[in-house]
This record gives sequence, structure tokens and C-alpha cells, in this order.
Amino acid sequence: MKIICIGRNYADHAKELNNPIPKEPLIFMKPSSALLVNNKPLYYPEFTKDLHYEAEIVLKIDRNGRHVEEEFASKYYSQIAFGIDFTARDLQSKLKEKGHPWEKAKGFDGSAGISEFIPKANVIGPEGVEFFLTKNGEEVQRGHTKDLLFSFDRLIAEVSRYFKLHQGDLLYTGTPAGVGPVQIGDQLEGFILQEHPEKKPVQMMTCTIK
Repeated sequence: MKIICIGRNYADHAKELNNPIPKEPLIFMKPSSALLVNNKPLYYPEFTKDLHYEAEIVLKIDRNGRHVEEEFASKYYSQIAFGIDFTARDLQSKLKEKGHPWEKAKGFDGSAGISEFIPKANVIGPEGVEFFLTKNGEEVQRGHTKDLLFSFDRLIAEVSRYFKLHQGDLLYTGTPAGVGPVQIGDQLEGFILQEHPEKKPVQMMTCTIK
């Protein structure tokens, strides 16, 4: 199982971190040990003083595939989840300054929070998926996949050019603007707006920082 992540896939997020808007998907990976499931807490890593949340939609790949054509990409996933890409922002900045890879800032244990999966038919409306994150009961981040620079189908096609997709792979599709820090004791809650049978927010996950 691979955890495949996309960076800077919302223009407003790229701008808020003073990053250039990419012309093609920016792909990075997390190890399987990064996965944080079943609403387990995240223990604040000792190597950072600036741990950030990044809320996003996650696709679960349910077919093996290589060099997938974009027009067929929608057949490669049937479920989505709410995910949080936890990032050691201060460490990431230092690594970027040196031109080094991001893995230590992005792939540490527990850095890939994820909810249970639900059928995409329940949540993907005509324009896409709307989702939001709260911290200690207050909304801190909201996004809509209609604002993605690169669509789900484009991402699947692009990723499969370089890495064979396997059933069970997870694809984190990028975070919108509004990322920010967490502290020990904070509680995060992630929601997706369900389209069917009625449009309402569904709580997908909780995560306490310890």
C-alpha cells in the first residue's frame, strides 16, 4: 500500500505559503507507517515547534493500473475519505531552503490522518466535494474540489505514469488555503458535505493532539 500525496493543488494554498503555482501535479510520498486511523491521537513530534494541519480529500484506489488514461481514471476509485496531512512546517522550510526532500517533515509516524471511507456516490455532487475542518469547535479550513488545479482523474492519470497503482493505495489530493498550527490539547474534526440523500455535513474523523 502506497500513500501518494499531491502538493500545491489549490492555487490559494500555494499563494498563502508563497509557493509558485505548479504547471503539473507535485507528487510526494509518505510511508505506510504515517497512517493514523480510527480517530487515534497524534503525539506532537519532538523535532518540530510548528506542527500544521492540512485537510484534504483522499481517494482509495480499488484497481491495479499503469498508464491510466484520464478518461478512464474515474473507474479506479469508488470511495473517498477525509484526510489530514500533518506537516512539520519549520522543518519543511529548512529542508526546502537546502533543496532537500520533504520526507522528514511530511512522512513521520502518524502524519497521514484518515477517516473511514464512504462511497463517492454519496458525496461527489455535480461540482465536486465540499469539506471543512474545525479546531476546538471553530472552523479553520474549508475547501471544494471544484477549485482543484488538477482534478481527481488528472491526478490518477499522472501518478500512474510513474508508479503502478495497486488496490488499496491512498491518494491525498491536496489541501486548500487555511492551513495552520496545532498545539497539544487541540481537537480537530473533519467533515464532508454529503450530497445524498440530502446535502448536510457528515463528521468523518476526530483527532486529538497529545
